[in-house]
Amino acid sequence: MFTRPVAQEVLRRTREPRRFIQVLAGPRQSGKTTLASQVIAGLECRNHYASADGLAVKDPAWVADQWETARSQAAGDDQNRGSVLFLDEVQKVTGWSEAVKRLWDEDTMSGLPVRVVILGSSPLLVARGLSESLAGRFEVIRIGHWSYAEMREAFGWGLEQYVYFGGYPGSATLVEDEARWRRYILDSLVETTVSRDVLLMTRVDKPALLRSLFELGCHYSGQVLSYQKMIGQLQDAGSTVTLAHYLQLLQGAGLVAGLAKYSGREVRQRASSPKLLVLNTALMSAMSGMSFAEARRDTESWGRRVESAVGATLANGVAGTDVKLSYWAGRNREVDFVLGRGSRLAAIEVKSGRRRTNLPGMAAFCQQFEVKRKLLVGAQGMPLEEFLLTPPTAWVE
Repeated sequence: MFTRPVAQEVLRRTREPRRFIQVLAGPRQSGKTTLASQVIAGLECRNHYASADGLAVKDPAWVADQWETARSQAAGDDQNRGSVLFLDEVQKVTGWSEAVKRLWDEDTMSGLPVRVVILGSSPLLVARGLSESLAGRFEVIRIGHWSYAEMREAFGWGLEQYVYFGGYPGSATLVEDEARWRRYILDSLVETTVSRDVLLMTRVDKPALLRSLFELGCHYSGQVLSYQKMIGQLQDAGSTVTLAHYLQLLQGAGLVAGLAKYSGREVRQRASSPKLLVLNTALMSAMSGMSFAEARRDTESWGRRVESAVGATLANGVAGTDVKLSYWAGRNREVDFVLGRGSRLAAIEVKSGRRRTNLPGMAAFCQQFEVKRKLLVGAQGMPLEEFLLTPPTAWVE
């Protein structure tokens, strides 16, 4: 049984004739290793799985050793079905992309049917190695945080559970003990991601600032905050360029994103104040210290969680596609989220209350831009559950 639909796509590609290196890139606890094990169970050919996580010596010779095992399997297969090599957490090996390029090119020249699947915990870090050495040799399959539909099917979660506890499958068994759940999120996920996936593998001159920026993103998720205001909130703050760079690192690690303002022009988008957004609502719940019951009673806090759940669903759902996610603001009016695919725009407003309110931001945005679809989520508009169960790309088809 496949836990996630994407596993079927990975299995299909591993059964194809040898064409490209398949790269499964996603944040920690998005189920990449579990997905690989399910794909392995569905394979009819020989395979070899190896993980670089926890290696004492992170030398490219490790890659070559694993590759030789897969080569031996492929050469010893009388039915010429080849072998599939799975390399997990490979970005932790120094010079991994150069080693993979050399070995892949050798097999290409010899015609040896070794197919390769690479798994990495940070899309940003994996992408660097790919772009440096493996151009034209790979396809990326992005593995995002678990959606509401996936958490509901796997664990029987209701809508409010998903809004508060988010989409980390490894934490699902801990939600009855909220203190333990919170420590798991902060210690095993956040701290590990920051310290091992970002700080040890990327040059960060001010690690304390990166951590403070993450905390700020959790506290202000769903709100537009200029870089100058961020500097005023943070101690030891760097320049706006530094903050923008650190936001990109946090987004690449699957933690916090800074959405650009939609203006119809790319240059203006890049210069805008970002809208901070957690990519998994578990992060803001764990950082807030509020219990599930307390958050549910606090109307303002719950409203920010609902908006963040919508935003995280959109961000994770359009990652790796040609759909762009942004927000819009002008003259004290705002549209929570804007999806764009070419000339097709969808404007989305989120209201967690029951009463339908006026939408001056939506009206102003539609006067300025040609909008294909206008969506009110919550209130008397589309039910939140229905929206979260719909693939985000469907709104701009």
